[in-house]
Amino acid sequence: MTLRCALPLVMILAGCGTPAADEDGGPPIGPDAGDGRADITDAVFEGRSGDCADHTRSAEAFVTDVNEMRDFEARVDLVAGEAACMLTSNAIPNHDFDDAAGAFVTSVAERETTFVIPRRPTMASAPTELELRSYDGVFLNGVVLDLLAAGCFGVGDGRIGCFDRSTPWRYDPMAPGAGFGTDSHNAHTQPDGRYHYHGDPLAMYGEPERGPSPVTGFAADGFPIYGPYFDDGVEVRAARSGFTLREGTRPDGPGGAYDGTYVDDWEFTGAGDLDECNGMTVDGQYGYYVTATFPWILRCLRGAPDPSFDKMM
Repeated sequence: MTLRCALPLVMILAGCGTPAADEDGGPPIGPDAGDGRADITDAVFEGRSGDCADHTRSAEAFVTDVNEMRDFEARVDLVAGEAACMLTSNAIPNHDFDDAAGAFVTSVAERETTFVIPRRPTMASAPTELELRSYDGVFLNGVVLDLLAAGCFGVGDGRIGCFDRSTPWRYDPMAPGAGFGTDSHNAHTQPDGRYHYHGDPLAMYGEPERGPSPVTGFAADGFPIYGPYFDDGVEVRAARSGFTLREGTRPDGPGGAYDGTYVDDWEFTGAGDLDECNGMTVDGQYGYYVTATFPWILRCLRGAPDPSFDKMM
């Protein structure tokens, strides 16, 4: 197992034990699969607590790589300590995957990893930019969020090799014309076979008729990631991004009209519900929200990311 810890293991696990049932985060979902784990295959989560300790569970799912016709068993464990939670998974999602018209370039592979999620995150004095060297968060099904593409216009073939965060005209993998080969869950694989999301997983939350969206995961700074729906005091509706597509044509680089192919095609105008990191505070809890437009889940981190999310750990 590859262990990713920001603190000594004994400190993180102090006070950990068998997860207790909770009132807000929800106990394990689905029937016991026979080995003490809950079956979360295609599960819709329910808890809205911003404390990762309220989402403790040991779970598994039975899913299929559609294009390769291979079956997988997903496994995820979330345990809580006094200061932090530890989420360990084999990086296989709780839903079928690789179901787009074109198969993934690299086959999906299990990648057992442990992340540390702070239980009491605090706002930093300034937002932290997303980094290519770090994962941006992890969902409750054990799959990571990795929003930035390593491809920029004019660098190599435009798909890989652009590792300088300041390089302009970075592709947005979620743009229809970007051609990053994602499946119906807005995910694909990295060169090592790790399955990862670039946007809304389109899973783990229900429609607005079920009420405000639940916590679907946690960002690297410990703040929760919700689905798209929240109660604005009048109705339950989808949160709106504060980013707006620029008007006119690009002054350099690829040229052409701003159409969302590149992250630089967007600018933050505050036109929606969410701040520049794609988050807001609802009922006293700050969290990031899935949105139907850029930046899709989050654009920056309001707190300090835990070192366990560093890809080199």
